Amino acid sequence: MAATDITKITEKSPWQDITEGNQIYGQGTSKLFNTGEWRTNTPIFDSEKCTQCLLCTPVCPDSSIPVIDCKRQDFDYDHCKGCGICAKVCPFGAITMVDSPLPIKEKEEQ
Repeated sequence: MAATDITKITEKSPWQDITEGNQIYGQGTSKLFNTGEWRTNTPIFDSEKCTQCLLCTPVCPDSSIPVIDCKRQDFDYDHCKGCGICAKVCPFGAITMVDSPLPIKEKEEQ
């Protein structure tokens, strides 16, 4: 069986281009899909309160907390699903959850 190129399969793909049973034989990754689109709660990062302990980073199931040069950055909202685990493990209150599907910055732009 040949590997399926998941970058070419969309909701508009004709059935002839999809493998039997819609099985995907190639590797999968959510990097190609904005899985955060169905988020109902959003974590908000407060850099003033953050001590860069990085306790939030390894517990994120979506790898949505980027770290550059040993410093955490703002959330990757394209992939964050809003589970709130990061907010629960943050001992400094640098992450709060809001009942909103979009982060405040995105709302202001719309």
